[in-house]
Amino acid sequence: MTVALFWVGSANPSTEVSNCLRFLDSVKVLDTTKFGNSRDRSLFFKLGEKKGRKQKWKSCSVNPDLGYLGGRSNGSKLPVISSMVASHAGEMAVLSSEEMVYNVVLKQAALVKKELKSRGDLDVKPDVVLPGTLSLLSEAYDRCGEVCAEYAKTFYLGTLLMTPERRRAIWAIYVWCRRTDELVDGPNASHITPTALDRWEARLEDLFQGRPFDMMDAALADTVGKFPVDIQPFKDMIQGMRMDLRKSRYQNFDELYLYCYYVAGTVGLMSVPVMGIAPESQASTESVYNAALALGIANQLTNILRDVGEDARRGRVYLPQDELAQAGLSDDDIFAGKVTDKWRNFMKNQIKRARMFFDEAEKGVTELSAASRWPVWASLLLYRQILDEIEANDYNSFTKRAYVRKAKKIVALPVAYAKSLISPSSRVPSPLAKT
Repeated sequence: MTVALFWVGSANPSTEVSNCLRFLDSVKVLDTTKFGNSRDRSLFFKLGEKKGRKQKWKSCSVNPDLGYLGGRSNGSKLPVISSMVASHAGEMAVLSSEEMVYNVVLKQAALVKKELKSRGDLDVKPDVVLPGTLSLLSEAYDRCGEVCAEYAKTFYLGTLLMTPERRRAIWAIYVWCRRTDELVDGPNASHITPTALDRWEARLEDLFQGRPFDMMDAALADTVGKFPVDIQPFKDMIQGMRMDLRKSRYQNFDELYLYCYYVAGTVGLMSVPVMGIAPESQASTESVYNAALALGIANQLTNILRDVGEDARRGRVYLPQDELAQAGLSDDDIFAGKVTDKWRNFMKNQIKRARMFFDEAEKGVTELSAASRWPVWASLLLYRQILDEIEANDYNSFTKRAYVRKAKKIVALPVAYAKSLISPSSRVPSPLAKT
């Protein structure tokens, strides 16, 4: 979050975060109403591995975390009543989080289709390089690749099968997500304020306008100039970071789903325009985006189920409160950390739901461009196996951390590669086929 030289050359994570904080504290406070709405304790995080906090709401009709979803601020400091729509009878109905997020999916898909059509169906713009900038951009992308290689080894390996342009773009998106997440979950997260996130969002706006602050920003600015990537998912991720600052409970799955979209589902929406859809795919753009969203939700739900004990030791519970109550459980049971029959039954249902999202995600992977399918399949298969490991641990997520052993990872990679060779045209009929 600071100057390019710092990101390329600094070997001290504490120095990096401190520099970031100095940047956020020194930049002039901007009027954030001019801009739309917009974890791992290491300096960086694995893509999608985040959990946040959800505060209690007395009414779901007015929610400041829903007010900016998929749209612009109304220019005031008050929450926007964007979760309500008029029915045919003239009554007001409250939209669920899933419905509102799906509206974002539809908007993103429409924007991409419009952009691709205006470019003559080319998904990458020709390079327009200013004198003296090519080597700097190359250095920036290389640094992004190094970060990805060090902290997301399996995913990085898969990106090597992509075309150079797509590979570099995915690296740039990955690093931006890491840096954003570290603002609220890094070593100095306690120093981050909502105002700092407002400044980070203003910097994002500048980036999308071709005014990057540092070298890492420049890599992403170059990416969004070449691919039909929209700013909204990036803003929504920042909104998820805002939720991280103040929320500690989820009252129901609707709240949990919304947060999972903000911090993980958004990654899928950022990535699809870069990964591309196979030319022979008969699936609708909207359905591919929806599958990418489902993978992010599935990954985040898996994180939550894996890290119950770790989160409880930090005083946090990221499980739906109403479903805990229905199972005869409470926060006290979570803090006690005992595996009981009630807990096993509760976890079985939670795992079942996470697997449903993985199943939905599978439908869209084959529709991606051939060179982009392997890293996505690898991520999906390996993350889904974490659920198997939770079961193997007798649902003890209190004192045992479920993880996929290296031997199983080695076996999964060729399986993922074999699945990546299956093209949309070889699957008849496609479950995402246009109607």
